[in-house]
Amino acid sequence: MEMCFYFYIVCCFLILFSKVSTAIDTISLSESLTDGTTLVSNDGSFALGFFSPGTSNNRYLGIWYHSKPIQTVVWVANRINPINDSTGVLKIESSGRIVLQIRNTAVWSTDTTASVENPVLQLLDSGNLVVRNGNDGNPENYLWQSFDYPSDTMLPGMKIGVDLRTGFARRLSAWKNWDDPSPGDLTYGVELEGIPQMGLRKGLQKYSLSGLWIGNGFSGIRNVRSNPIYDYQFVWNEDEVYYIFSLKNKSVMSRVVLNQTESVRKRYTLKADTRTWMLFSIRPSDNCDKYIVCGPNGNCDNNELPVCQCLTGFRPRWPERWNSSDYSGGCIHSKPLNCQRGDAFITISKVRSPDITNPWVNKTMNIKECRAQCLRKCSCMAYANLNFTCVMWSGNLVDIKQFQSDSDGMDLYIRVPASESELKKKAKVKLSIIVATVIAALLGFLSVVCYIRRSRRKSKGESEDKNVYNKENKDEEEDLELAVFGFRTIAQATDTFSFRNKLGQGGFGSVYKGTLANGQEIAVKRLSKSSGQGLNEFKTEVKLIAKLQHRNLVKLLGCCIHGDERMLVYEYMPNRSLDSFIFDQTKSKVLTWSKRFRIICGIARGLLYLHQDSRLRIIHRDLKSSNVLLDSEMNPKISDFGLARTFGGDQTEANTNTIVGTYGYMAPEYATDGLFSVKSDVFSFGIVLLEVISGRKNRGFYHTNISSNLIVHAWRLWTEGKPSDAADDFLVETGDLPELLRCIHISLLCVQQHPEERPSMSSVVLMLGSHNELPLPKQPGFLYYNKPFEADSSPGKEGSSSRNEISLSLLEAR
Repeated sequence: MEMCFYFYIVCCFLILFSKVSTAIDTISLSESLTDGTTLVSNDGSFALGFFSPGTSNNRYLGIWYHSKPIQTVVWVANRINPINDSTGVLKIESSGRIVLQIRNTAVWSTDTTASVENPVLQLLDSGNLVVRNGNDGNPENYLWQSFDYPSDTMLPGMKIGVDLRTGFARRLSAWKNWDDPSPGDLTYGVELEGIPQMGLRKGLQKYSLSGLWIGNGFSGIRNVRSNPIYDYQFVWNEDEVYYIFSLKNKSVMSRVVLNQTESVRKRYTLKADTRTWMLFSIRPSDNCDKYIVCGPNGNCDNNELPVCQCLTGFRPRWPERWNSSDYSGGCIHSKPLNCQRGDAFITISKVRSPDITNPWVNKTMNIKECRAQCLRKCSCMAYANLNFTCVMWSGNLVDIKQFQSDSDGMDLYIRVPASESELKKKAKVKLSIIVATVIAALLGFLSVVCYIRRSRRKSKGESEDKNVYNKENKDEEEDLELAVFGFRTIAQATDTFSFRNKLGQGGFGSVYKGTLANGQEIAVKRLSKSSGQGLNEFKTEVKLIAKLQHRNLVKLLGCCIHGDERMLVYEYMPNRSLDSFIFDQTKSKVLTWSKRFRIICGIARGLLYLHQDSRLRIIHRDLKSSNVLLDSEMNPKISDFGLARTFGGDQTEANTNTIVGTYGYMAPEYATDGLFSVKSDVFSFGIVLLEVISGRKNRGFYHTNISSNLIVHAWRLWTEGKPSDAADDFLVETGDLPELLRCIHISLLCVQQHPEERPSMSSVVLMLGSHNELPLPKQPGFLYYNKPFEADSSPGKEGSSSRNEISLSLLEAR
């Protein structure tokens, strides 16, 4: 009997010890987490362990709300690689790397490679799984955190957005279905085009947008600041842009989750005294929340029948289709615009902002200056003042939604013919006449005379002011707002263009290093008198770069014109060009994969700015490794805009009879037909991406017994299932192989044969910053040269031209 009693005590102790041991929130080097055990956050809110979703027998490592009636999973580690039995083990290595294994084979791991004395894996009360140094006095110094790699759920304190310094993007991605947590094609994150906004995408296509950020909310979402559940912030600065929310009452839980089956984003709440999640909000909440329901220049209004209305001053493009509820054609101006003789603007209130497809943004202009600037630009179709920022739209206005409440939406000023705006003015004029008549009757004849005289003087003054204003703005357009250096200043800075200060030789002339009297280092591009770049190219480069402001574009400081001499003065890039590193066997080791990936993301963001975020859509036309400069911190800056072309309005492509650019970087449609577009730059970016990964020149590439180029080589390896063989061995051995393979995948998407199949740069930036599944690439646009490729030469060799006028007989497209 006594033995049974002791046996009972021991069993109780073991059971109690088992419960206590699983109620820990940390794992150290000597510990592990196996299937059947869990980590529980300190306050008991969340648990980490293994689970099987729905009716599936697969096992996944995930985080869920602890002690809730229904298991609600908020994060999954091995979404793509499930475990088919209960042998999974989670460990943390001395480097701080988390590894999920089955029988000593890694199924999932993090990319943490820091040197840590005492790495600790901890599940926080927020639901964030973090790795930190146990010896660090600051517990918030995380080496890795699951909040940076969200699944389908957003929790309080989690950032959804983009790190502008590295290009790293945090996006939600839905489960494929209830039984499969692998990423579906429905994602949610920040859209970076001009002024940011939040958006749902299905694949690469926009599905539902929040509208632009207007300071106190998003223009396309009803004002929810007064709700009792949560508060939110939208942070947008030089370093990052993200959306984050926090709970107002800790007793009420809230989460945002994507649903692939319904193609919606839902917000749920759960009170402490209830046992079920309650739906708080849903997007899209109605048909008008879906992207471009009413076509171009249409206004979607759920309070009207039909819901699609043409904007004031517009009519249906195809009336018969419009009347049969086919709104895809949208609307066109009722009367043609007349930019030269004068247009006007009408105000549409309480609307969601149009989607930014070709934005122009200025944070220094007030509303009057914004209107005047838009009126001068014939391509400007609308303007608005958002949080003291002037925003202009060109081309068609898409994805507008009408609200009824005065606290929702924004005011949009739409360009219409002057005659259209007169209809609205007549009512105001009639009211003014009535008021003036009453005043005249009360004050008598003398008051009427004085009123008429004042009106005439005012009208005359306004006319004179308008003439002066137009003249001033015409002069302002001619003014480049750029420093003009004297020839003597430049000559002294470069030691009279001495050979030892020469940085390189390009197709348009030489580049010299210089030092101004104040100690500032500069790079001077001295255009050759016999070069192909004439006055037009010079003006193009000056006008373009002077107005471009982006961290990944080289900054133009000024220019110099002296007789036949024309020079451009840039900021000095101490590390010179990208090709001087990647094609040099010794210097290439300096560029580790992490540095190269940062350079790749920087180039992509620079091109995205040129294509979508600058005042006009700009096609570079000569993007190559030697035209990417590196500053002291190895940050990339795109340079040499002598061949760039600008597009206005909704123009997307153009052609030319003179093919200019550089061998090995031209898109097939440009080389053969002279047709160029933003997709031509995407093709060139794909080549640069391949060169950065492989350390080989596309134009100088040579493979034994094969007459090919780098694209052919990479495509052949891709089809053979050996894409990593296209990368530099140094990067394969030391870099992040999955990220490396993803970049090879993206490069092949960029160099596809047909322009419409290539992704836009906004899609490329998203692909670089996410881990979503990528579409399979189709056959690239191969370019073969009838003459053999020259052998690789050291970068910066004098006489190498950055500009080539080519004959199509030199190229054969397949």
